[in-house]
Amino acid sequence: MRYLTLLGLLLAVFDVQAHRFAPSLLQIQQLSTERFAVTWKTPIQTASDVALVPLLPSICVDQEVSPFIQEGTGKMQQRVVDCAGGLVERVIGVAGIPENQSSVMLTVSLLDGIAHQAVLTPESTSFQVPREPDSGQVVWRYTVLGAEHIWAGIDHLLFVLGLLLLVGGGKRLIWTITAFTVGHSITLGMVTLGLFDYPVALIEFLIALSIFLLAVELTRERGQSPLWRHPWWLAGGFGLLHGMGFAGALAETGLPQANVPLALLFFNIGIEVGQLAFIAVLLVLGMAASRLAPTRLGALAQVPVAVLGVASAMWCIERGLEVVL
Repeated sequence: MRYLTLLGLLLAVFDVQAHRFAPSLLQIQQLSTERFAVTWKTPIQTASDVALVPLLPSICVDQEVSPFIQEGTGKMQQRVVDCAGGLVERVIGVAGIPENQSSVMLTVSLLDGIAHQAVLTPESTSFQVPREPDSGQVVWRYTVLGAEHIWAGIDHLLFVLGLLLLVGGGKRLIWTITAFTVGHSITLGMVTLGLFDYPVALIEFLIALSIFLLAVELTRERGQSPLWRHPWWLAGGFGLLHGMGFAGALAETGLPQANVPLALLFFNIGIEVGQLAFIAVLLVLGMAASRLAPTRLGALAQVPVAVLGVASAMWCIERGLEVVL
């Protein structure tokens, strides 16, 4: 009964983290010399009563404003504004970020094909549109964006947790994580560069299914299946699916046209940094548990397996219905 209670609490935490702290998205597309289309997407559930509100320069005047419409767990509003003199060297921000302890992905696409991206945070709530994109900013922002994405993606983190439980530490962990990295790097790059397209709903279902199959594998005795003996094939194969999920998130944010390869490289590096940090945290927790409660370690090890199984089964049903319907 204690394990079931703990499992329920963990799932509740996952649900809250997946929605409350999801990043917002502010997209600004230049339509003509002084006219811009503004799209604002933000979660319905927030961590504060203070609303997140885009702050455009005072020179911008609304011409059209649509009402908010619901999109899944978020809401979206679209506007058309006229900004005398354009937005270059103007400051764009979002109010309410510190109060909500959230982040906002900002994309500004100009007529000359140059696109600027920024991640607004409680420490930096505004962005000045530069005349030319800065490579150093691209490196930093896309590294941060990649790390934030892997930490916000509970399904990806649970798959990494499952791989760690399957192989343990040492060389097997290195080879397995390397295979997962190679797999998702391939499809992330190919999809982002437009080499092929895919049905998003089906891929999201298959990602959930990959976690469920991994949970089933963890219920078997070690050494009883080819997947345990050669886990890198499992990690690499399912890594291809997870890379498409990463590409979907990157597509929503956009890439700077003048620095696509650089942004793609460091988004992937950011994912790896976040992934390795997560593994390090898990290894530290595992060592602490083995010292504090060595006699209960076997029983405690079943808790994350149960979390993997229950959460992935729920996602399979939810995403499977989206595919069918």
